[in-house]
Amino acid sequence: MCRAALLATAALVVPACYSFSGGGGLPRSIKTVAIQPFDNQTASPELQREVFEELRKVLRDRLNLREAPEARADLVVRGVIAKYDVDLPAGASADGRQTTTNRRRLQLALDVEIIEQATGRELLKKSGMQREGQYAEGSEKTGRRNALESLMNDIVEGVQSQW
Repeated sequence: MCRAALLATAALVVPACYSFSGGGGLPRSIKTVAIQPFDNQTASPELQREVFEELRKVLRDRLNLREAPEARADLVVRGVIAKYDVDLPAGASADGRQTTTNRRRLQLALDVEIIEQATGRELLKKSGMQREGQYAEGSEKTGRRNALESLMNDIVEGVQSQW
């Protein structure tokens, strides 16, 4: 009887000692990041700012990293906005009772490199990461946001897979 009580107590106490640490699955030594503005090889100048802001947000919120100057950062992120094609046809719907609705799509491609400064180790190096975003005609920003979110998910998953 005493043994059963001891086992039951241990079963309750041991899980209570387990805890998660911050950092989104990264080692505790990685706390800061420097994000260099991506080289924009497209005709859309606003993309550089949007990619930068989205990276800042996702690395802060999902990986719990703080921004730091490159000289003091644990990680450095750099890359290239390699492709941005818009207004690609995705489909049309024509119903005699309704007006014609066109769906459009866009393609966004990035080259990304994330380096751990202390060791020089590449945590992520991907060229030609490409995603599509669909949108209703005249709503390009919605399609761009969808494509960017998908790319950011790939970047976070790529970094986390290294640990």
